[in-house]
This record gives sequence, structure tokens and C-alpha cells, in this order.
Amino acid sequence: MAYSRCRCQRCTIRGLMGPAVLITIGVLFLIQQTTWRFGFWQTWPIILLVIGAIKLGEALASTEGHIGAQPPMPAMQQPIMQPPVMPPPPPPPTAPRV
Repeated sequence: MAYSRCRCQRCTIRGLMGPAVLITIGVLFLIQQTTWRFGFWQTWPIILLVIGAIKLGEALASTEGHIGAQPPMPAMQQPIMQPPVMPPPPPPPTAPRV
């Protein structure tokens, strides 16, 4: 069976996460190198904003034409483990009768 990539809007936006984060990190380091006012440690929350914006776009995007995941392979059935049966305790010793 040939693998076909999903082309719905939601999956397309999800595929932008990695490149968008890498570009954002690169821009933040570029800002750090070109200005003395903003260092990476002051601007790193922008990465969270980019991730949030992409996740929001992904959630709002249409799934029309979505190619679902392949059905899962049937799992091998594991034997059901029964708890061990404990033998009854031995009777208490009896005192000798006088």
C-alpha cells in the first residue's frame, strides 16, 4: 500500500510548526546580534506566541479531505494473569490435654 500524505488544511498547518519555530529562533538570535537592547533571553516568549498561533490555526482549520490514520494492527492477546491462589493457613497448634 502506498503512503499518501494528507493535504487537508489542518495537516498542512501542522506541518508548518517546525519551520516556523526554527525561523523564529533564527530571527531572535539575529535581533540579539544587531541590537544591544534586546537579547534572546528577553525575546524567547515570542517562540511560545508563534507555537500558540500555529496551534490555534490548526484547531480552526478545516479537516475536509483529511486522510485518516491507517487502522491499528490487531494486538496480540495477552493471557490474563490470575493472582496466585494462597493455600489456607495451617491450623493453630493445640495444647496437650492433661
